[in-house]
Amino acid sequence: MNQPLNQLILVSGATGYIASRLIPRLLEAGYRVRCLARSPQKLRHRAWFSQVEVVAGDVTRPASLSAAMQGVSTAYYLIHSMAAGHGYQRIDLESARNFAGAAKKAGVEHIIYVGGLADPREKLALHLLSRIESGVALREAGVPVTEFRAGVIAGPGSVSFEMIRFIAEQFPLMIGPDWLRHRSQPIATSDIIEYLLAAQVTPECRGEIVELGCEKSRSYIEVMEEFARIRGLKRKTLLLPFIPPLVMAFLIDKLTPVEFSYALPLVEGLQNDSLVLEPTARRLFPSIEPLDYAEAVRQSLADLDPRRIERVWLDAGQEHVRLKHEGFLVDYRVSDLPQSHEDTKKLGDLVPSWLKNFPRVSGWETVSQPEGSPLLLKAQGNLPGELWLEQSATPEGKTSRTLFFAPKGLPGFLYWHMLLILKREIFVL
Repeated sequence: MNQPLNQLILVSGATGYIASRLIPRLLEAGYRVRCLARSPQKLRHRAWFSQVEVVAGDVTRPASLSAAMQGVSTAYYLIHSMAAGHGYQRIDLESARNFAGAAKKAGVEHIIYVGGLADPREKLALHLLSRIESGVALREAGVPVTEFRAGVIAGPGSVSFEMIRFIAEQFPLMIGPDWLRHRSQPIATSDIIEYLLAAQVTPECRGEIVELGCEKSRSYIEVMEEFARIRGLKRKTLLLPFIPPLVMAFLIDKLTPVEFSYALPLVEGLQNDSLVLEPTARRLFPSIEPLDYAEAVRQSLADLDPRRIERVWLDAGQEHVRLKHEGFLVDYRVSDLPQSHEDTKKLGDLVPSWLKNFPRVSGWETVSQPEGSPLLLKAQGNLPGELWLEQSATPEGKTSRTLFFAPKGLPGFLYWHMLLILKREIFVL
């Protein structure tokens, strides 16, 4: 086989969750990476942006894919169309066929795809059916495909994991439909990345469907209960005979980072088991030992640090963004007040009066950062969560301040809302 430095790898869906974790690992392994994205400008704030080639392309427009495929040995297909809302299944199928057809014409040797974990012999929710049919569509062109099927992906930023996290954090009584008794075998993000990398150097996996999951299965409600237990939260559950998926999706949209267009198909998918039925992963990748879900949760909680998260809010190019992201409540603001990097370093020593306005904060500790990085302060005190403040000078010479709050339980969310009520006194710029 070719050495990594001789191989050009195409990663589609480059602005997505899995791609953002995979791309730096491919670069570390010595591969040349080309990113395919409909909106390449959304990648410009990624730490690895200068190390990759970025090509604008849209899998719904076949003509835009030809240039992206040239010289590529392996192409990762990490795309779904749930955000499109009604009719996304048709878009998924057309997109997969377009991608595989372009890969065939360009002589791509291998397509690696991440789909959904479910038994295709069952009556499946539309979301899961679409993921399985997309795998079929990719294989139609004749390029060898490795299809990984995964259920709940447990890691910061994963849509399914953030849905679990924010529900378990906010609700002392977790109420849901009785079909939350269906079972799943979650897979840690770190493990799925290991499988995606290993597929590059495992010829035997080409043409295979590989089901991924930890060894122990849990019901979906047990998945949420386990998160709460590890987080140190006391939670009770109440499962009712019927709660409309539309109602659940609406609440998820309002209370978690997951938008309605994603939440509805995901909620409907909970009406199916998501279990590993074939031991193909163990046979093809015997060196990979998947983490148990509980360990994946602990790993994710250990990553609750603003230095480890993707700054996706910078993609919007707005001067004020508030969002829920990777376990954090984030408030980002830019001021016209000019401030140099030297000025930001003084902030840690001076502690201006507005920093003293935060309720229950007794002081601020400067967090060690590499030279040239933004100033990062961590709040000290009896807080229902962990609070950080980051300040830096923007390229335009303005000042940006970002609050990061990782709430613990319902008191943490109430504390954050209190901060927002007091924003005139606290967020003075």
